[in-house]
Amino acid sequence: MKTVDATLLTGLLLASSASASTCQAPSSYTGTPFSYVQPLNTTILSPYGHSPAVYPSPKTTGNGGWEKAMAKAKDFVSQLTVDEKAWMATGQPGPCVGNVLPIPRLNFSGLCLQNGPQCVQQGDYSSVFVSGVSAAASWDRNLLYDRAYALAKEHKAKGSHVLLGPVGGPLGRSAYGGRAWEGFAADPYLTGVCMEESILGMQDAGVQANAKHFVAYEQEIQRNPTYAPDANATTYIQDSVSSNLDDRTMHEIYMWPFANAARARAASFMCSYNRVNGSHSCQNSYVLNHLLKNELGFQGYVMSDWGATHGGVASVESGMDMTMPGGFTLYGELWTEGSYYGKNLTEAVNNGTVSVDRLDDMIVRIMTPYYWLNQDKNYPSVDASVGPLNVDSPPDTWLYDWKFTGTSNRDVRSNHSSLIREHGAASTVLLKNERNALPLRKNMRNVAIFGNDAGPITQATTVRGNYQYGVLANSGSSGSCRFSTLSTPLNAISSRAEEGGAIVQVWMNNTLVVENGASALLDPQVPDVCLVFVKSWAVEGEDRQFLEFDWNGSAVVESVANYCNNTVVVTHSAGVNVMPFADHPNVTAILAAHYPGEQAGNSIADLLYGDVNPSAKLPYVVAYNESDYNAPLTTGVATSGTYDWQSWFDEELEVGYRYFDAHKIPVRYEFGFGLSYTTFNLTKLVAKANHPSNLTALPAQRPVQPGGNPALWDIVITLEAQVANTGSVDGFATPQLYVQFPKSTPSGTPPSQLRGFDKVWLRAGESKTVSFDLMRRDVSYWDVTAQDWRIPAGSFTFKSGFSSRDFRANTTATLVR
Repeated sequence: MKTVDATLLTGLLLASSASASTCQAPSSYTGTPFSYVQPLNTTILSPYGHSPAVYPSPKTTGNGGWEKAMAKAKDFVSQLTVDEKAWMATGQPGPCVGNVLPIPRLNFSGLCLQNGPQCVQQGDYSSVFVSGVSAAASWDRNLLYDRAYALAKEHKAKGSHVLLGPVGGPLGRSAYGGRAWEGFAADPYLTGVCMEESILGMQDAGVQANAKHFVAYEQEIQRNPTYAPDANATTYIQDSVSSNLDDRTMHEIYMWPFANAARARAASFMCSYNRVNGSHSCQNSYVLNHLLKNELGFQGYVMSDWGATHGGVASVESGMDMTMPGGFTLYGELWTEGSYYGKNLTEAVNNGTVSVDRLDDMIVRIMTPYYWLNQDKNYPSVDASVGPLNVDSPPDTWLYDWKFTGTSNRDVRSNHSSLIREHGAASTVLLKNERNALPLRKNMRNVAIFGNDAGPITQATTVRGNYQYGVLANSGSSGSCRFSTLSTPLNAISSRAEEGGAIVQVWMNNTLVVENGASALLDPQVPDVCLVFVKSWAVEGEDRQFLEFDWNGSAVVESVANYCNNTVVVTHSAGVNVMPFADHPNVTAILAAHYPGEQAGNSIADLLYGDVNPSAKLPYVVAYNESDYNAPLTTGVATSGTYDWQSWFDEELEVGYRYFDAHKIPVRYEFGFGLSYTTFNLTKLVAKANHPSNLTALPAQRPVQPGGNPALWDIVITLEAQVANTGSVDGFATPQLYVQFPKSTPSGTPPSQLRGFDKVWLRAGESKTVSFDLMRRDVSYWDVTAQDWRIPAGSFTFKSGFSSRDFRANTTATLVR
């Protein structure tokens, strides 16, 4: 047991009402908002790990430009019966992965919710875009917006009202996380930018964005409770893993990107599977009522992840507005009939357990974004072809007679393949390039291609498993995609090589290469270049067990490099991998292509042959050894108590590069690193003199808007630097700005934190001025006592360069005294 001074308890986070069995608001509670708080004991398991309860759930106000839409939503809700309201908050089996029933008498055609952070998952004749981690690696705001806009246009054309994305959690606390590739970067600032640009793009296309998974959802193992095999599947053997984190870590790391999402006016948030400080996320009143709806001013609706609802009244009162998939509950990883909402919600309202006022707010929150995005006006109907592709609720499970209109099997791809090809190249990181290995010479006579990642998918058009043969351009489960077309490296490179008169030798059987050695397989003449394609799989529902490449990938590279003195390695993976072959003298180049979507082959060929100059940067750290990474997953418990799955986020703010920097650990490739076919320099970092001279440590208390206190988003300092292309090839430079906080900041503050970046096109020899606008939040830390963002006194050091360890210029400034 750890004893905590009672005076510190007001500064502890702790994310909300405990699970339904341990902490519920009294049904008779009528106090002022946020006054019902469960007292904490002064002797607890840790300075965190428990959640105070916060009731009631705040009502939406429509702040931030939703006022007119909210008025329409209220008028609509006033015409509903209690039954209709209850079922609007309850998903139903149907053609989409999530469905809200139509109400024909009010000309409401229902809502279609569809997976696809990378595609329209349940859609034929649709595109597969670059993955989240790929998009983050571009460090390109325009790319992020354009990708999201195009993706949402396809969703809309298929009849999706809600796109289940983007993903701000998992953030990437652990290198082993199974779903980090669906999200963006192991950094809250970069992920926040990715979330905001993606949501703006999606909703500008007319589709509701769903920011997920809120919050601190960082592992797949035991993400759901283990149930006893009883008839109702409601008795826990062991509960889901609890992410236990302190107040400052919650705000500065895991909640940070979701503040950007709320600021972008995301239509909805998805609460996550895990518990947060002991309480299920989807019935955690501190997380949903206080942090999200109160502190961040979120005006939309909160939906559960599929099967993440574990209580009815408890989740309603704690701030969840919609349960999904509604007509099902999770039994292990199997679906069975039943719902905590639906008729149970109707009964709870009729007997006074849940107020009509709370139910009305739930539906107003659901309908306001619908009207705001004009989804009531000539919106495309759901494509009938998506229903048979629905593996979550196939047609024989539908309880409602769904009517389909409009064209079936709609081709929604437009000209997006060219965009995806461009994005795939812009998202591929050049990690090594020695002896001018790249770009490839056009006059090469002998090209060899190795690795089971180079060719076509041989098992299926949809990625459902870690198949042996085929390029890994997308991964599995709810982020999986159906390829209508797929450009493979084998085809794209063979075509280019043969145009130049080269012969192409191909060996895609990894076992054969490792057991026999490349020298025994190739012609006596050593190829001009040996291209090796390796991959690593990651998927929802599982965490990664190792960070090496699958199918003996590293051994394949070693075998080829031992024979071929010009070995170029291309990786397709979920993100973090160790690369023991990187120091091999014959490995002349390495490219990390992540999951680049349907144009994987053409994108990599464009880079290899120099049509595109690499510009991507790592959104995570590549360490020398697996043991160098911190924040291990909780992979088992030694006891069998119901609540024994506890994951302690004891690393606090030391996530990703922050940990490596704080402990001065050498890395193979640092966060923000990426090479180009040219060279850049950055000089003359200066703070402009127009920042406020009367800046206060704490922000002025303005009325909360989406994203929180608007004062946090005020620009308080602007820095400028000169960036020059010092090489001979035109290309994009990606200058980055990091902040070192003053010594007065509380202990545990990382040495450097990303707080700005830009992507600038420079012709060879050209120089430009870049600006970094820093907002109050960027130069503040979360004060656990004041429960506010504080700018510390003393001197800040601002450092700018081209990675988290490549600083070319710095300057200092004091913001408050």
